[in-house]
Order: sequence, then C-alpha cells, then structure tokens
Amino acid sequence: MHPIIASTAMDYEKARINMIEQQIRPWNVLATRTLNALGEIRREDFVPDRYRRLSFVDTRIPLGDDQVMLEPKVSARMIEALELEPEHRVLEIGTGSGYTAALMASLGAEVTSLEIRPQLSGQAKRNLAMAGIENVALHCADCFRFCETRNAGEPFDRVLVTGSVPLIGSIFLDRIHARGRLVGIEGNDPAMQVVMIQGNGQKTSLFETSVPRLENVHEQAIFDF
Repeated sequence: MHPIIASTAMDYEKARINMIEQQIRPWNVLATRTLNALGEIRREDFVPDRYRRLSFVDTRIPLGDDQVMLEPKVSARMIEALELEPEHRVLEIGTGSGYTAALMASLGAEVTSLEIRPQLSGQAKRNLAMAGIENVALHCADCFRFCETRNAGEPFDRVLVTGSVPLIGSIFLDRIHARGRLVGIEGNDPAMQVVMIQGNGQKTSLFETSVPRLENVHEQAIFDF
C-alpha cells in the first residue's frame, strides 16, 4: 500500500476509535453489539466527499436539500434505544446517506428504509452497495403515503424516525406490533426531544435535540398529529 494511503487509513481508524470513546460512550451507548457496529461500519464512506474530513466530528453534516447526517452520538443512542435483535424487522423513516440503515443492518436486522428525495435515495443505494450491505430494502417514497398504504400489512418490530414531527402520531405507531418499539424525534424548536414509545403506548423521553422536519409533515399534521 502506498504510504500516504496507509497513513490516511490509519488516521481514519484512529478517528473512529476516538469518536466511539470520546463522543459515544459518554452518551451511555455501552452495548457491545452497538459499539462493534460503530467500529465496523466505515462512517466516512457515507459522508459526502466535500465533508469527509468531518466524518468523525461531533456535528451534523449537510447532505443537500436542507437535510443532514445526524451527529454520531445521536444516531448511536437512537439505535441503542431500539434494542435490536437479529430477528427484528425494522422500518426506518428517512434514509439520508444510508449510514444509520447500515448500522442497523450490521446488527442483523432486516431493514426497510424510506427516503422521499430521489438523489439521496440513489446515493444511499450506492453507499450501501459499496459497503456490502444486503439486508436493507430501500424505497424512494413519501413515508406518510407508504405507511397509509401498508396499514393492513404485517407490523414491524421496530420503527426509527430520523426526521422530526410535531408529535409522533398513529400513522407511525400503527406500524409497530404490541411488543415493538419506536424511537423518533418530536416537538418544536427549540424543544425537540428523542422519545422511545413502546407498543403499549408507554413513552419515554431520552434526550433533547433539533433536526429538520420530515417532508410533507405539515400537510399530514392536519389529519394525524
């Protein structure tokens, strides 16, 4: 290997370890399986080229169309809250770059991921293919319409909502079964929070954050939230 390439690879690996030890563990992300996934999935391969130097920085990364890649600690803690098992079927609302889907897929889950923006969906498909991730089914679709048309279908074990809504409504909660759980972001700036909702309706607030709205959420809010 060329010495410059080798040095870059080593720098990335060191930065990945630092990300896990300095950002993610202090946020009480401690499960071995989650930490192993964070160490194995190359986050830098899911970051737009112009921002690759920020791959392991504690910041949001622009993806275009006013969308962002969440901070590493936020993605990690949301995934840990799902308590994924290899047999779980997961619905992800908001594919983005595909990084979060890759992490969940590496935990053995069967992931269905929705992204309304064709450009982002296409990029996520390429990112996942390059990473060798095969257990993610991508759909370029409006999440609200997708969930409405699948209400009679089999519910998911887990749902992850990576964009914000005023309040997590039935259109998403109906997609989990009685023993399932949903992790999502609800509220209004500056008081958004990540919540975990179990299939029996019990809600737990996990931490505060602020992220862009899901597209078409205001149109949906008239009927559901």
